[in-house]
Amino acid sequence: MTDELVRGLRHYTSARVGLDRAGSSLATHEVLDFQLAHAQARDAVHAVLDVSFLLAALRERALAVCVLRSTAPDRATYLRHPGMGRALNPESTASLVAACCDVVFVIADGLSALAVARHALPLLDEVLPLLNHQWSVGPTCIVEQGRVAIGDAIGAALQAKVSVVLIGERPGLTSPDSLGAYITWGPRPGRTDAERNCISNIRPEGLDYAAAARMLAFYLHEALRQKLTGIELKLVGDFQKDGIHRSLPGAET
Repeated sequence: MTDELVRGLRHYTSARVGLDRAGSSLATHEVLDFQLAHAQARDAVHAVLDVSFLLAALRERALAVCVLRSTAPDRATYLRHPGMGRALNPESTASLVAACCDVVFVIADGLSALAVARHALPLLDEVLPLLNHQWSVGPTCIVEQGRVAIGDAIGAALQAKVSVVLIGERPGLTSPDSLGAYITWGPRPGRTDAERNCISNIRPEGLDYAAAARMLAFYLHEALRQKLTGIELKLVGDFQKDGIHRSLPGAET
């Protein structure tokens, strides 16, 4: 592989292509870079969510907020038993009072608390102004040891029309801090992944906050208009990706 081709590929991808070699082996710096990336990914999986920081930051934004927990009592249990991260513990369930809101945002650590710490607040700052006064927004819920489906129980308890779960995605060897957003119409326990829409790789090196916010707002407006999300929303005839900007309030037609 020529140096020119390698430079061209690296312009389009952060994947490890055209690695330097020393004889029949990888160069030492390539091996060390891989080991560092692997360590960063492992650290992200085991990182603890800084709830107090998120709580203070959300309150500074004058947002109602509540702190919840899944049925997983600790990180080790959460990683060994995925199902426990999909259900709220009894105390958290009892603390929720119906808000009858249009949308509820759930911030869950998932498999990368690092992603949540870095990107959840900047994304919220971008997307909330796009919803304007027409949307009623429920309390922002911070969930420890949570997985995507925990938003179903929260949305059902708050009687929200749509839930948005902002969650740390499974770390990769080039992205230990990738944030995902999962949108579900009519959240309730038993919803499947086919009934959700996902926006992935939200971070400055991937999908930037402004672009992710426009896409998220588009999904939310379409969910409210079509009263569905997931595969069925994708199959709706007039659902087009170039409508992401066009469908937003105040956008030119």
